[in-house]
Amino acid sequence: MSERGLISIGEARRLVAHLMRRDPYIYWTDFLFSAVLGWGAFYAAVVLPFPSFGFVLALLVSALAFYRAAIFIHELSHFRPDEFPLFRVAWNALIGVPLLVPSFMYDGVHNDHHKPDVYGTGEDGEYVPFVLHRPLEMIVFLLSALLIPLLFAIRFLVAAPLSWIIPPLRKPVWERASSLVIDPAYVRSPHAIRSDPNWRVQEVAATLWAWLALALTWLGVVPAKALGVWYAMAVIVFLLNGLRTLAAHAYRNPPEHVMSREEQFLDSVDVPGQRFLTTLWAPVGLRYHATHHLFPSMPYHSLGEAHRILKGRFPEAYERITRPSLRVALVRIWREAGVRIE
Repeated sequence: MSERGLISIGEARRLVAHLMRRDPYIYWTDFLFSAVLGWGAFYAAVVLPFPSFGFVLALLVSALAFYRAAIFIHELSHFRPDEFPLFRVAWNALIGVPLLVPSFMYDGVHNDHHKPDVYGTGEDGEYVPFVLHRPLEMIVFLLSALLIPLLFAIRFLVAAPLSWIIPPLRKPVWERASSLVIDPAYVRSPHAIRSDPNWRVQEVAATLWAWLALALTWLGVVPAKALGVWYAMAVIVFLLNGLRTLAAHAYRNPPEHVMSREEQFLDSVDVPGQRFLTTLWAPVGLRYHATHHLFPSMPYHSLGEAHRILKGRFPEAYERITRPSLRVALVRIWREAGVRIE
């Protein structure tokens, strides 16, 4: 058992060993349906009159579908380098490059988040101890969704091509503008790459896409409204992901403290919620984030069953890490931050 006597990692592994195989049919079907629905709704939002009910509905459907498709970047970061190579290409072609979030921006960075000596420390770009800070910081974090799409556009339209011409710029672009993280002070390591060794191809593709979209809009081939719809859709996606991120961990760990694997689990959160509504804001298995931290390589389609099995065996541990809804999870972290400040 762990030092807190709540869960045995070895026993938990044995209980869910049969759930570790990825089903390519589920991956391809889920991803392609989400991507096609996203692009179809995006087109509808561009051609429908603004403002209108049809436009708003199409925009929301597009954002939710793109959000689900985009979250597969999390699964890609846990693939072995030789696993599902065509899926990685398809994801970047349909989602990563058009949304200016190619998979190399998460590859390696997220894997560090799962290292016992990195998780929750000052080196973890996906962890900010919000509970130790003022609650207002969480509001600022959510509002950053308004700027992120523009920053990504600048990164590929301006920073990338300039860094090809001016080599000294490559280092700051890689360290400061090439990672999907929540800590603005994060500095990416030169070696923070795992399964995307051809990341330069993705960078070039995203840069060409950004310039092509701008040129076609300038020439009148693509309506300017399409850029506005892209921006609004991206803001909704990042806002939803921001809310999900705040509900994913307890965020109590001071930067200097190295946590054990059991502590990482207890610092993380599962929100089983409702089968349909919860998957809208925490798609592709991310509502079972604590269970995911126990078994990072477990495919997303197995996490629900793993949660059920382990909750039955370790009820006290799962009672501690489970929240009934997004609202409860957000209210809890907000109140804990307020108490710490007081």
